[in-house]
Amino acid sequence: MRNPLGPPLRRVSVSALALAAIWAPGTAARATAPAAPPSPEAPRIPFAERYHVVQRGGFARAANASVSCRTAPGPTAEPPCSASRSGQVPAVNGNFDMFYVDVDDDPNTYNSSRAELRLPEGSRVTYARLYWGGNLLADEQKPAKDNGRVLIAEPGGQYKELLADTVVGHRAEGGMDAFQASAEITDLVRSSGSGLWTVGQVNAAMGRSGAWGGWTLVVAYQNPAEPLRTLALWDGFDSLDRAAGIRLNGLRIPRGAGGRVGLVAYNGDRGGTGDSLTYSLAGRAPTPLGDSADPADDVLNSTINDSDRVRARREPAYDNTLGYDSDVFDLGTGLAQGGDQLTFQLVSQRDAAWAGALFAAVDVQ
Repeated sequence: MRNPLGPPLRRVSVSALALAAIWAPGTAARATAPAAPPSPEAPRIPFAERYHVVQRGGFARAANASVSCRTAPGPTAEPPCSASRSGQVPAVNGNFDMFYVDVDDDPNTYNSSRAELRLPEGSRVTYARLYWGGNLLADEQKPAKDNGRVLIAEPGGQYKELLADTVVGHRAEGGMDAFQASAEITDLVRSSGSGLWTVGQVNAAMGRSGAWGGWTLVVAYQNPAEPLRTLALWDGFDSLDRAAGIRLNGLRIPRGAGGRVGLVAYNGDRGGTGDSLTYSLAGRAPTPLGDSADPADDVLNSTINDSDRVRARREPAYDNTLGYDSDVFDLGTGLAQGGDQLTFQLVSQRDAAWAGALFAAVDVQ
């Protein structure tokens, strides 16, 4: 459950500095060079471009939660855990005694979950990055020294230790101790491909005071059968209290273009209002994103959702993740007239949540 940071209807938002690059067909892929994890961890990481390329292809994604509810013993006034996980009753993480998801058979892991990466046939992976994060402070305080370490297993493979290759965000705020870490794993995903990926040992606390955690694998791929698109990935880590926008400067959107955008965020509560993800072109009013699983005024609602007709498998596949969001939205017809200065903005009018990554695939012809 998120704790108030200020007046209940204070408008706040987070996202990136405007991007200065002019993108055009033929632009070479560019990714930020990895750096050793700094010490101490950075309390704030402004959103910035991580990767972009113009190529035929798109993004694929796999994601799951690392923490969920468990049924309390004896008489209780809390909503049923199983009904909350399935989305039958509205609930938030602060309603429950939260515990670890653990789907593997390894006694040495205390949390693990799986999700399917679905790459279209004939695709070649051009970039892949794993993001993981959690709240270190619930009924227990987890040590921050483990934030930059996680275990990952490719489909049919064994666990490998993965260390963050970039700045680790770690921020104590609003009664929580939150972090996000990430690492590039392009070679591993390129060689292993589609299937169920397992991630374990995400450093998240358990207990009643708002425990949450999860992971998302974001993969850019090239495929000659798909349209030419701009693929862009931004990341950072900060609470939703700074007004800014993620803008694709210099990119001319052709008439009839389509696209998709994905978001990774932490500590969203289901059932309220005041969270939105919008996009706009120069001179036009913002268009809110949403669907049947993610209302336009409650996009941070603890879901792992995708606009694909065929849903990827997850183990477990909870409808309500109780504090973790990893969603992909279709941009619909909002780009049909074409234009430039495509901008995304994530806004919250509520309380403490964190944004971790945003990725977009937009037609350029």
